[in-house]
Amino acid sequence: MRKRLARLIAPVAVAAALSGCALHSPSVADLKYNPGRYQNKTVSIDGVVTSSWGVPLVPFKLYKVSDGTGEVTVIAQNGQTPSKGAHVKVKGRVSDVATLGGQAVGLHLEQRDISFKRY
Repeated sequence: MRKRLARLIAPVAVAAALSGCALHSPSVADLKYNPGRYQNKTVSIDGVVTSSWGVPLVPFKLYKVSDGTGEVTVIAQNGQTPSKGAHVKVKGRVSDVATLGGQAVGLHLEQRDISFKRY
């Protein structure tokens, strides 16, 4: 009986763990279409930097990352701004400026961590 129960629980536990991972790595399109689901949660986005800018003496830098499903703005409080064309994995907290008519305005990630990928 215990072996049968263990065989049943193991696949359920694996499925639950994998579904939890899916919540942390949504596509940019999913972020934009379901912003409330991810609001104030930390997610990871893999993609290519499409534009970036930073101004000396300004405490934050901005860049945009595209994962093929859409583009999201990332705000970095410290560190270097990745250059256009860089392949990155960004971990950050989802936030927006406001919600108007059910649509998130100013949806962005507040960068917590960034890693650069080499291809």
